[in-house]
Amino acid sequence: MLTTTPIRRAAVALLLSCALLAGATACGDDGKDASATPSGSTEAQKFAKTRFVANAGLAAGATYQWIVKPYREGRFKQGAEGRRVALVKAGLAGVFTYNRLKAAVNNAKGDPLLSKAVVPLTAGIESLKELGSKLRRGDASDADVALFESVIGDVKEAGKGAGAEVKDKVPSTSQLGG
Repeated sequence: MLTTTPIRRAAVALLLSCALLAGATACGDDGKDASATPSGSTEAQKFAKTRFVANAGLAAGATYQWIVKPYREGRFKQGAEGRRVALVKAGLAGVFTYNRLKAAVNNAKGDPLLSKAVVPLTAGIESLKELGSKLRRGDASDADVALFESVIGDVKEAGKGAGAEVKDKVPSTSQLGG
């Protein structure tokens, strides 16, 4: 008498093998169809601009809200009320801004026009790398704050020239720390 257990096991094994084989061949890339890759499609380029605008907007909003505005109000000066909290937030905003600008430059690589506009700004963005900790320590000067404003302004202009207008978007305090 035949038992159905070995037949069921064989059928399940055959079914799983076919599923794995079909999945592996569907994921294969022979490199012949460039339009099937995200980097070659028009949609990916539109999303690149959208992500660029979002990241640059968050960087601009953080810079204005937690660096430029408190600095102009004198919150970083010795003896100012809430100075320590303002300095910590400014430091976090500086690191956040640097991170979002780096992400925006990476996003810009997905759009030919935008990438050409942003490439000259990478040196300015790199110069922001250490300013976050400088702000946190309270060692920031007028020139440091002006540098943040200048780099953000340059990124906004580059985006505008490439058809990706950047508007300030203030991130939440939890986004700064996360």
